[in-house]
Amino acid sequence: MKLVCGRAVWLVPVLGWAVAAISQQGAPRRPANAPLQRILEAMAAEPAVARAHWGVAVERLDGTVVAGLNAGQFFQPASNAKLFTTAAAMALLPMEERLSTKVIASGYFEAGGVYRGDLRLRGVGDANFSGRPVPYRVTPQGQAEAPHDELRYVRELADGVKASGITRVEGDVVGDDTLFPWDPYPQDWAVDDLPWYYGAPVSGLMVADNAVTLTVKAAANGQAATAALDPALPFYSLDVDVTAGTATALQIERPAGSKVVKVRGTMAADAKPYVQGLSIENPAEYAAMALKAALEADGIVVTGKALAKLNPLVQPDFEKSAAVPLESFAPKATRGLLMRGSEAAVCMDCGETWHSRVVAEHVGPPLYDDVAVTNKTSQNQHAELFLRQLGFFVAGGATTASGARVVRAFLTEQAGVDGGDFVFVDGSGLSGHDLVTPRATTALLRYAAGQPWGEKWKASLPVGGVDGSLRSRFTGELKGRVFAKTGTLGEARALSGYLVANSGKTLAFSVMVTGHTPKDKSDELVMDRMVGAIAAAE
Repeated sequence: MKLVCGRAVWLVPVLGWAVAAISQQGAPRRPANAPLQRILEAMAAEPAVARAHWGVAVERLDGTVVAGLNAGQFFQPASNAKLFTTAAAMALLPMEERLSTKVIASGYFEAGGVYRGDLRLRGVGDANFSGRPVPYRVTPQGQAEAPHDELRYVRELADGVKASGITRVEGDVVGDDTLFPWDPYPQDWAVDDLPWYYGAPVSGLMVADNAVTLTVKAAANGQAATAALDPALPFYSLDVDVTAGTATALQIERPAGSKVVKVRGTMAADAKPYVQGLSIENPAEYAAMALKAALEADGIVVTGKALAKLNPLVQPDFEKSAAVPLESFAPKATRGLLMRGSEAAVCMDCGETWHSRVVAEHVGPPLYDDVAVTNKTSQNQHAELFLRQLGFFVAGGATTASGARVVRAFLTEQAGVDGGDFVFVDGSGLSGHDLVTPRATTALLRYAAGQPWGEKWKASLPVGGVDGSLRSRFTGELKGRVFAKTGTLGEARALSGYLVANSGKTLAFSVMVTGHTPKDKSDELVMDRMVGAIAAAE
């Protein structure tokens, strides 16, 4: 035990962390709305959900506790973790800046457009190097989302290489993912999540969210089904054995380290196409292959291969590294986070001369636009890139541990969140080691509401009945009045954000549940009713 500012503090190990548990911090405060308190308690005790563990915190923006259940206990936040990551990004990163992905030639340029050397496609953590429309926009009700050309920017870079005068590359095309250390999977990302799009590795050179789309279609006349990957690069090969049947039962398998996707099972003749996103296990190699194919489609001869270049991570002790206090929130030298103009542009018509030159460049959208994409669509890899950018820009190291260190310091030193009320080991909430209390979440929400960036951050959250992951929820009286982040992980669910109550007051709320009945949505229905009760009571 030691004294901090005159208060008794015990150091309690939580998953290897030394976190401060301040005496009497957990004592519940008397709720201001006793009738609402009883309503929430009754809802949590309903037979369909009574076996689950519920946590609720409802506060006015002045800090008044309106109501709560187990508000100081730990829950798995799932994607509610993105609230903490993106708030730190809004506060500490230059949100108007843009990231630049470059094709760099460092070799010998000869007359006639011959280039001897490797072409490097250098990633800088642009999460939207894809076909996604940015800024985020809502697809009108009843309309299918427009198809994305996921490799459009890769093709634009190839066009830029051609416009630079290069007609032949005597060398390899290298996916350069060395700016960030290769740190693809945070602690406790489940192995069975990794083959799918939401469990794709995190990398500084990311094309199409590091995922491809598998589509399996039934065939007529009793023939075998067909399958295809989009984009249609020969990175993965398909091994398909799907026969006609009375029902659809498919098994998709891609073992770790394999480039063969096996599709097995049966498919009914009248079945709709089966669509699933699959992760790209080696994103830098995939990006290099995409650029090489685009160069060749432009008529540029490439004699070499598509290769990946990584920056191996010397794995730190995560808990110790993430717990080191920050000396300052002042940004470190960017050293490549914002890469525009960092490579010299030189003459190509200079005979057999060695040069290092940017021959093509793609400038991405402002960083803020990706906050909206991350929160509205709950995109895991984008949240993890924000975590690494925070580590790079503020702590000088683009690792998960460095980013977690910055987020912890931001929450405890700037946002006033109790350091014993959360444990984050990633930025997205996909890790089973993440823990948070509902009151920590409302504390963040109240803090953000008073910041200059608070309204823009609030606008990045899904809006009930309108967009993002809340588009089909709160479609009635609360439509347009709930601004909140959803979260789902196994048998954990969460919903936290802002609610405009019937009185017109804005409240900060967090509803979390763990241990609900598997494959049952009764808890979600009760959760939404709780939000309605909060709105009506305030």
